[in-house]
Amino acid sequence: MDTVYIHGLAVETTIGIFDWERTIKQKVVLDLEMAVDIRASAANEDIDRTVSYKDVSDCIMDFIAKSEFLLVETMAEEVAALVLQTFPVPFVRLKLGKPGAVPEAKDVGVMIERGTKPA
Repeated sequence: MDTVYIHGLAVETTIGIFDWERTIKQKVVLDLEMAVDIRASAANEDIDRTVSYKDVSDCIMDFIAKSEFLLVETMAEEVAALVLQTFPVPFVRLKLGKPGAVPEAKDVGVMIERGTKPA
């Protein structure tokens, strides 16, 4: 199986458990890998036979921008579920970072894999 990926997708949203975090927007950054068989689209140069990273990016950015979460874990689960339900992909690997959450670290967050990983 091939991979369509999006790396470094940045979105401003309300996220965090502290009261002050609920009053501001913070940046989250996503890296997403989706299992996709690209052979049919490559053979015919047909965008409709693959997964459009622009469509996936727009969907995720819209969802996150309109949402509020306490935990990055919850956001990661919901984004992965959204991608699996909306696009024809059997498997998603997602890294969700919250840069600036720990001043001494460049980034913190979670990495998850959901769906059925193709052989």
